[in-house]
Amino acid sequence: MRRGKEIAQGAHASMAFLIHRMRARADVPGDTALALKPREIEWITKGMAKVCLKVNSEDELLDCHAKALEGGIESHLIRDSGRTEFGGVPTLTACAIGPDEPEPIDASTGELTLY
Repeated sequence: MRRGKEIAQGAHASMAFLIHRMRARADVPGDTALALKPREIEWITKGMAKVCLKVNSEDELLDCHAKALEGGIESHLIRDSGRTEFGGVPTLTACAIGPDEPEPIDASTGELTLY
């Protein structure tokens, strides 16, 4: 991916847990309240820390996502539409895990290296 595309995909990922909940409530006119867990509120109000890690394959990306879900951590895969890259083929580009405490996230990502 081009650098700009990587940044855009990371931005999509960092917002995924909020967007997912907002879309689920889209059919409730005028209601914008989202149910947030205490650790999610803390993440939003205390700086929104993010760590960018790299995978070497789509299988590795899917494995991290599955491990997070198995560990009870919210995780969202980001799939690019393929309109500007990837030859028109929708492609998984990122995975957002959390927000949560570092220890449970590390259980699903601990083998990865910093990007």
